[in-house]
Formats: sequence, structure tokens, C-alpha cells
Amino acid sequence: MTAKTEKKPAEKKVAEKTTAEKKPAGKKVDAPAKGAKPNALQQPLQPSPELAEVVGEGKLARGEVVSKVWEYIKANKLQNPKDGREILADDKLKKIFGKDSVTMFEMNKHIAQHLK
Repeated sequence: MTAKTEKKPAEKKVAEKTTAEKKPAGKKVDAPAKGAKPNALQQPLQPSPELAEVVGEGKLARGEVVSKVWEYIKANKLQNPKDGREILADDKLKKIFGKDSVTMFEMNKHIAQHLK
């Protein structure tokens, strides 16, 4: 006669992750490999003299230029209070935009014309 052995169900162990083991909050971007050419958005570009009055002298990546223009807009309160998408140009921005106001969607088109 054979003896029946009862198997106990295996207890599931739940591994709790500590906060240090969890996913990092921000997305980490790897630096380009040595000798690799940066993509179009990361290439440093020279701003025109008109744009340099707003963002400063020296070469900057396109994303940095847009960020600095937004800093200037917010610091000088140049957004339309009724419609935050509209930018009311002061004298410096009129030289870049060519008109009194632009939408934030048009802004990038005008900035691109002032980058080499």
C-alpha cells in the first residue's frame, strides 16, 4: 500500500520594493556616444543679433532657445491675460516676430528664422 502525502500549497512570497528600488521618477537620457553627431534638436545654433538680445550671446540648442524665450515672456508678463496662447510682443520680440502678437504655435516658426 502506498502512503498518500499531502502537499501544502506553496506560500507566495511577495517581494516589496523599497522606494530606492522602484522606478526612478525622471526619464534618464543617455549622452550621445563619442564621435556621434547630435540630433537636429541638440545641435548648437547661433542666434541672430535680434534673438541674442533675448536669449543671450553664444550657441544654444533649439530647445534651450525656446526655453529662454519663454523665460523672457513670463518674466516680462507678455502673455495675453485673456488668452495665454497669445504672446504680446515688446520691442525686442517685434524684431523677431515681425508683428505685435503671435500665438505660441507661430512663435517657433519665427524663432527658427533667427537661428543659423
